[in-house]
Amino acid sequence: MVRITVLVVLFAGLLAGCMNRPVSNSDQINAALTSSPSDAAAYIIGPTDVVKISVWRNPDLSVDVPVRPDGKISAPLVGDVQAAGRSPEQLAQNIKEELSVYIKEPEVTVIVASMGSNEFVDRVRVTGAVKSPLSVPYRKGMTVMDMVLNAGGLNEFAKGDQARLYRKHQGGVVAIPVDVEAILTEGDVRTNYSMHPGDILTVPERLF
Repeated sequence: MVRITVLVVLFAGLLAGCMNRPVSNSDQINAALTSSPSDAAAYIIGPTDVVKISVWRNPDLSVDVPVRPDGKISAPLVGDVQAAGRSPEQLAQNIKEELSVYIKEPEVTVIVASMGSNEFVDRVRVTGAVKSPLSVPYRKGMTVMDMVLNAGGLNEFAKGDQARLYRKHQGGVVAIPVDVEAILTEGDVRTNYSMHPGDILTVPERLF
């Protein structure tokens, strides 16, 4: 009986440690909060994306093509071209080089018309002690409050004053403290931060 009690206590301590991950230092938090979605790296094309290739003064060579599962596209004159893993600018340069065999100084632009491969990269998520954990596409203007309300609010076990907003920044993940309880019940919006693509808001549960 004593052994079982000890195991329960140890498990509770381990769970508490996971649900109360320490926040990042103030410099990391300030840098992550003052960044903007536009600070992200250039978009990298992936399978299921659709790219729009435009060749100036050559409408027959201007097409919208999907990126195949093998990461390639089929473009007029140049045939199969590797697209996945490249930015639109890099792909445009590659197509330009291939077309130079047939056209003098071609001008090529590539626009990503559909970002299918990035569907889950840019999503924002709410996990933990909310009524309906969710994952939704990022929309400009989203805030912490919007995400919690869309998740149905906090559940009866939530420890809302210990929430964390996890944000990828400069190659790492920054843990930002968020007081969801104060936002919802006191109108204190100091931690009602704007969401960025890929953000995860986690609300821990109280331990009894």
